Order: sequence, then structure tokens, then C-alpha cells
Amino acid sequence: MNTKRYCLALDLVDDAKSIEKYKWHHAAENQWPEINASIRKAGVEEMDIYLFGNRLFMIMEVNETFSFERMEEINKNPKSVEWEDLMWGFQQPVPGAKPGEKWVLMEQIYQLPK
Repeated sequence: MNTKRYCLALDLVDDAKSIEKYKWHHAAENQWPEINASIRKAGVEEMDIYLFGNRLFMIMEVNETFSFERMEEINKNPKSVEWEDLMWGFQQPVPGAKPGEKWVLMEQIYQLPK
């Protein structure tokens, strides 16, 4: 199976209590199983989110069934809408994001030669 990697960025509201609550929602014991299932249904094989200060960095490894359009369609289900509404309370766009844009796709500019 062929996989592709996408890296995206997003900022959190710069408030320590809010950031801790966001991290709490993403801890293994607090994750919503329906959300994890919908992410996999969209063709995401692996997803990792890293935090520095209030900046988030997400790495997604996806299979050939993945597309951002498919992810948007899946995110229209009621549980996904509930999750996204909850998360948007913690999040804010990175500088340069388009209006209403959350996670922004990053451009790969370097790869260590093999």
C-alpha cells in the first residue's frame, strides 16, 4: 500500500490553562473513539500532533483512499461536528491562514538524501 505524508500547522489560543485542557482532550484515555474511527475512515493510517508553545504541528501518513475533500465530507457527521466545534474553542489560525481555515498545509522544503 502506498502512503503519502502531509504536515500541517495550527495555533492554540495562547493561554496555559486552555492548552492544558486541549492536551487533556488528546490524551489516550480521553480520546473520542468515533473521531479516531472517522480519521481512519478518511484514509489516515498514522497521525501525530506535536506542540511547541501554542503552535501545533501535525504529521499524517495517508493511504491512496485519502483526500482532503473526503476528510471534509466525513467531518460533516454529527459527532465530528461536535468535536470540531469543541476544538475550535481552543484553536486559532496561524498567521497567513485564509479566513475560516484551521489546519494549514505546510510545504516540504528539505528531505535528507538517502
